Parts: sequence; structure tokens; C-alpha cells
Amino acid sequence: MQKKFLLAVIVVLIITNIATLLLWNDDEKVALDNNGSEIDQDKPVATVDGEEFSYKEWMKSLQENYGEEQLKGMIDQAVVKQLADKNNIEIDDKVIAREVAMLTSMQSPMSVKETKKKVNEWREDILYRYQLGALLTADTSIPEEEIRTHFEEYGDQYNFQASLQLSHIVVPDFGTAEKVKKELDNGASFDLLAQEYSTDEETKKSGGYLGLFVNKSQFLPGGYLETASQMDERTYSEPFQSDAGVAIIYLHQKLPSITFKYEEIKPYIKRELALGKSNQTLTADPLWDKLDIDWVFGE
Repeated sequence: MQKKFLLAVIVVLIITNIATLLLWNDDEKVALDNNGSEIDQDKPVATVDGEEFSYKEWMKSLQENYGEEQLKGMIDQAVVKQLADKNNIEIDDKVIAREVAMLTSMQSPMSVKETKKKVNEWREDILYRYQLGALLTADTSIPEEEIRTHFEEYGDQYNFQASLQLSHIVVPDFGTAEKVKKELDNGASFDLLAQEYSTDEETKKSGGYLGLFVNKSQFLPGGYLETASQMDERTYSEPFQSDAGVAIIYLHQKLPSITFKYEEIKPYIKRELALGKSNQTLTADPLWDKLDIDWVFGE
């Protein structure tokens, strides 16, 4: 069931983010991204050994290959939002937080800016997916006993355990550790120092990144969890003696514990079971007839 959930997340993310919205602009320059980069429409967007590709050729290719799919995705989003508003379908923030935590746990470390951007994108996708599921299963009945049995058997899968995302630098002695700490204090990169100094061959190439661990994990060296639990996010520790050597750890993020009682998760289990019984996929196509839709690719 966990694999089905992850697949559903991936499918929705792909559908809703497959291409950039195509906007024809009469200005000489158009925005390339949100960082202020611009494209001059009168100049080639690429050259290959003298062969030039114009802005118009690029836009035409994007429009022909992704234009219809992107526009359909925008309409799907509008359909679900409007119908959810009409039917007063709201998704519990706790459910959304759990989904965000799960997606975060599958990511490599991100900066504050990257994290904020990703979380905003995820929240939109999660809200869309759950509202879509609610709309598709609104008329489907699932016996109370069946929902409760499912919860008793699989309820733990809806919970998220508190976790820590960590990197580390391990060195042979406190003298070396203090040298590393001084460089960190002077603004040096934790990743680069891990690559230079760390004796942990398995993690040094990736900047000392260890991964995400639940707060009761038995897979971390002694002292790591105790030290990390006293730290703020995106800070590094003082050197300390661990089972692996003298260590300095970096705490990227703390993810909180999220658990559900039966009544809290019951509506979402019902929708999940209803979707499974009807063999419906998470597509807004069946909902289009409920609204007046006119689009350029329509008949």
C-alpha cells in the first residue's frame, strides 16, 4: 500500500509540473526564471556547431509537445478547486503536514529557500490530490466495519515518526576537531570540510550527509541523537566523542511526530478504499461534465 501511495504522489507531481506555462510575449526580452534571467527573442536560444535554434522554434516545439497537456492540467486544477469549494471539501492541515514530512524525508538536504519553495509546491499538489479523491468518491459507501478493520491493520502506516536529518564530520582527535570547528566558525562550508577532513569514507564524498533517522534509531553512533536533540535546525555542534571518533554533526531539519486517531484519519481511509474498489485513477476527467468548460483543444 505504501508503494501505491508513493506512486500516486509521483504521478500527480509529474502531471502538474510537466512543463512551464507557455506565454507569447511581444516584448524583445522575456523572463527565463524567477531569478531575473531574461531571454532575447531575437537571438538564438542555443547553437550546436554553428546550427542555431531560435526562440520561436523552441516555443513552437514546447507548444506542440506540451501545450495541450499543460493547459489540461491547469483546467483540472481549476475544476477540482471550484467543486471542492462548492461542496465544502476541506483537508485537515495535519494530513497535509504528514504528507509534507514524508516527501521531505525522501529529499537530500535543502536550503531554507529551497525548502520553502518545495513545501509550497507540495502543499498545492497534496491539497489537489486529496480534494480530487474526495470528489471522485463522494457517492461511494464503505461499511464502517471495513474502515475500522483497515485502520487496525494498517493504521501505523498513516503515522510519521519524529526524525532528524543529519550530516557529520568524523576526525581522529579533538585537536583536528577544534581546527575544523574554527573553520566552520569562520564561515567555511560544512560539506567541503567533510570532504577534506572526515575519516568516514562512506559519507565524506557527499559532504558528510548521513540521512534521515527516527529519534529512536539504533543505527547512529553513540552521542549523535543526544547531541542533535539539543540543537537548532541548520546548526553544527561542538566536537564530541562518539563511537565513530571525534565528531561534529550538522542538523539540517527536525521533522515532528505526526499520529492519527481513528476518527481523524477515517475519512481518508474511506476515500482510499473507495478508490480501490472502483478502480478509479486520480484523474479529474470524470468531473469535467459538472462544470461549463470551453478550451482551445475541445471539440
